[in-house]
Amino acid sequence: MMRSSHEWQDFLRGAGAALADGEVVHFGDPQSELRRAAGSDIMADLSHLSLITADGEAAGSFLQGQLSNDIRLVTATHSEIAAYCSPQGRMFAVFRVLLRDGVYFLQLPASLMETTLKRMKMFVLRAKVTLADADTEWVRVGVSGPNTPAILAEAGLRLPGHNDNCVTDGGLTVLQISRPAPRFEIIGPGEAMERVWTRLRARLAPVGAAAWSWLDIAAGIPVVLPGTVEQFVPQMANLDLVGGINFKKGCYPGQEIVARMHYLGRLKQRMIRARVETRKRPEPGAPVYAPDFVGQSAGTVVDAQPGPDDSFELLAVVQISSIRNGELHLDSPSGPALQRLEMPYSIEPVSEPAGTGT
Repeated sequence: MMRSSHEWQDFLRGAGAALADGEVVHFGDPQSELRRAAGSDIMADLSHLSLITADGEAAGSFLQGQLSNDIRLVTATHSEIAAYCSPQGRMFAVFRVLLRDGVYFLQLPASLMETTLKRMKMFVLRAKVTLADADTEWVRVGVSGPNTPAILAEAGLRLPGHNDNCVTDGGLTVLQISRPAPRFEIIGPGEAMERVWTRLRARLAPVGAAAWSWLDIAAGIPVVLPGTVEQFVPQMANLDLVGGINFKKGCYPGQEIVARMHYLGRLKQRMIRARVETRKRPEPGAPVYAPDFVGQSAGTVVDAQPGPDDSFELLAVVQISSIRNGELHLDSPSGPALQRLEMPYSIEPVSEPAGTGT
């Protein structure tokens, strides 16, 4: 029997979770949870993420005409990251797309689900595809840490074996995602996920949503949040560096802009990871300043979360010339300084290309 999202939240409260607006804030000690996420084996409820389903005989072709990646490569054993763009090539959302039982699942931040679903439905027209909010039907749990492959295997869960791959067995889908540590998502109906959580609790420390989002920042995973809708062309947020764009597929909204930036080499901004000492969490969309951009911002915060060392870590899309010069400040030219951190993939060479462009 399918369990409701309210029943899942009641289960989490019984397991010690503190919730706000349907999201797990912590399990009693947020800072300790962040430190565990940095190197230990943890698990997190992923209710801060939402799922949209695309079902019907035309679902694949519909998504192929809407998203930046080649949806034909999404199978029951392989997922893809993809952008949903405006005709001007600016991102409305970044999805993780997977296929289960013939139905496509599109994962995105819960804060964007309603507006994104409404917009996508406008373009269905007469296509034989049904788009729906799937949050009441499916529970997602994330696990991370050096020992998680062995822990999941001992719990009887089949593992995909490679990043971006997935496997469905016994009603549960296990998706392997990116660095910094081995990371997985487990997707299934609520009652089954309660059993999974209980089984794993002995080996994995539960953490709040912020700890999982910090892991995404450490992995350099692009995200669009309400404060940054339609601000970035996919390459600005490094979507091309994490396999989120297929430059050989057919048309989709914004494809011409995205392709021109790729083939003409006119990219002026890239996403970096940084640390900042400040009392308040930087908001997505907050400006970043640099000396070489006098009187205007040189970049934009993508996301920021508390890190394990009591500072905030963030992703920001910044002018390449300003990255090269090295001096960046949050909120104002004299605001808190950003200390650049390594990405798990290279964005080098950080050099400003010839010509003009975005």
